[in-house]
Amino acid sequence: MNEIKLHYVVPEIFAQREGLSSDIWRSDIVFERGKSYLIKAVSGTGKSSLCSYMYGQRGDYRGDILFDGENISSFTTNRWCDVRQREISILFQDLKLFGELTALQNVEIKNNITNTKSLAEIVSLFEELGIVDKLHARADHMSFGQQQRVALIRALCQPYDFILLDEPISHLDDCNSDIMRDIVVREAKQRGAGIIATSIGKHMNIDYDICLSL
Repeated sequence: MNEIKLHYVVPEIFAQREGLSSDIWRSDIVFERGKSYLIKAVSGTGKSSLCSYMYGQRGDYRGDILFDGENISSFTTNRWCDVRQREISILFQDLKLFGELTALQNVEIKNNITNTKSLAEIVSLFEELGIVDKLHARADHMSFGQQQRVALIRALCQPYDFILLDEPISHLDDCNSDIMRDIVVREAKQRGAGIIATSIGKHMNIDYDICLSL
């Protein structure tokens, strides 16, 4: 996939609101593969909703979202499964890890489907992110910041043309935020992928191509 286009998209809950000030809602926006985007927002403006729309989890919006010119409203379940395995990856704000599984098991659930990385490559990412000692710890026994890093590794264990990062460093200190940034930029460059990151304040220090306000 080379582009994601939003044509006059607005959440249903905002549809009757007058004077909506946004660079995205009720606008024509194109996200291009290979470029990086920061979406700055305040709470309650639809940041996570936007990610859910582009990932096909929710459809409570007006307007059109097109992947390479094809409206996602026409996608079948099988098509979405293929898109989520090969074209779009996501780091959810609420992470969606399985608490009863270990950190490594959470990553392997995806990697066993996609066969993207070797075990050595996965362990190397754990080491780089400073959580190799948590490989076999249950996810619900880890801090939220540690879980964010596990969720990132999981998101990297698949092919993708775009990666969506919904407040990816909200619970990380500056040092770990920079490590995550370096990994995200490196992996996206290897794939020629686009980065779409959201923030309500703290964000990865990337030289973004475009910054938008929601």
